[in-house]
Amino acid sequence: MQATEFQLRRQDFTDLPHLLAATDGLKVTTFRYATGIEALQLENRYGRIVILPFMGQMIWSVEFNGVDLTMGSRFSMPRPAGSIVETYGCFAFHSGMLRNGCPSPQDSHALHGEMPCAAMDKAGFVIGHDARGPYVRVTGDVEYVMGFGANYLARPSVTLHAEDTLFDMVMDIQNLSSASMDLMYMCHVNFAYAEGAQIVQPVPYTPEQVKVRTAVPGHVTPNPDYLSLLKTLARQPSAMEVLNEPQRYDPEQVFYINGLTADGEGLTHLMMQRREGDGFAISYPLAAFPKTVRWILVNGDSQVAAFALPSTCEPEGYLAEKAKNNVQRLSPGERRVFPVRLGYLDHAAADRFGARISAL
Repeated sequence: MQATEFQLRRQDFTDLPHLLAATDGLKVTTFRYATGIEALQLENRYGRIVILPFMGQMIWSVEFNGVDLTMGSRFSMPRPAGSIVETYGCFAFHSGMLRNGCPSPQDSHALHGEMPCAAMDKAGFVIGHDARGPYVRVTGDVEYVMGFGANYLARPSVTLHAEDTLFDMVMDIQNLSSASMDLMYMCHVNFAYAEGAQIVQPVPYTPEQVKVRTAVPGHVTPNPDYLSLLKTLARQPSAMEVLNEPQRYDPEQVFYINGLTADGEGLTHLMMQRREGDGFAISYPLAAFPKTVRWILVNGDSQVAAFALPSTCEPEGYLAEKAKNNVQRLSPGERRVFPVRLGYLDHAAADRFGARISAL
């Protein structure tokens, strides 16, 4: 199917929004935040996605049908940053690739690794048409190369179709080195916390299949109530199926979802259905993402319900994950692709999606 590709330059971005392309119900607009960060807005008739094409291809915000899908935070706009904690207010980012998760005192890597805020070497977008109709796809390349170390090419993309409120977020990575390399990748999607929402998943809320993280990371300050709650959740994780007690998520709660089932295409599906009946949805192949992490945090500074973080590993830092044999390896020249479909569902679509999950 035919497609037309456009290359982006940093000078294409100005303080005032500039419509770059419009076709078949899709619009592409460039602008620059007051902090100097370049942004690309994709629009269809249902909503919009704001992407930072030169900053790790981070997805800063998403809105469909007037519903903001993005976590609440103190960051009103993205800020220049070398690590994700310096600009932690986005909808989604690519976490990894050589290192991932919360570093222990013995680890030397940054929180969530080197990819989240990577300065992209190239950025662009493609306009085309496929079986799902007209689409616009944001593209980008970044080469990581270190003397006497790893060398890889990361090619993320985001694709929005004209008649859809679900979109595709993909990471494509290839090892360019003559030596094998570590691989730790998580698609870190920070959905907004929705009071009273139900998390719908294809496995029951048993301690074996929804396992609460009992290890306390360095950025969390525990208190007796928090530690007591961890013990309760270890026995009864079903207490977190409905998000009706926000005070329980300060400090954060992290769960590992085990034994997820897949459909005939190898995809698993999860949803957070809001009290209004609509929902936030995510689908991904279990063959690419053997781990699923859930992270919920609600306080005066951050409100996030990352109900399904597809991952190759758990988020306890390099040394802990290596000890658990969760650090994958890429052979010289080997390439892996990590596709995720996610977004918004109206009430009727959410009910259908829920039935689809129940059938897994």
